[in-house]
Amino acid sequence: MIKLIRKFLEKSIFGVCQWWGDRLGIRSSRIRLYFIYLSFVTVASPIIAYLVMAFIFEHKDMIKEGFRKKRVWDL
Repeated sequence: MIKLIRKFLEKSIFGVCQWWGDRLGIRSSRIRLYFIYLSFVTVASPIIAYLVMAFIFEHKDMIKEGFRKKRVWDL
């Protein structure tokens, strides 16, 4: 049961760290470790940084193609 919960948490919560690790070419465990260190140094900024990274991770397709204004004839 514990292994199942751990697997679910690693897949869903740590996906952001894994994605950044793949993009930057470093291990995701190292990113998680730095996140923990930053949490001790500062109080709320790592949480805000994590939320920003999660937002970028979820909307990376829109960011790549850009925010284009729709025109009347594009409909």
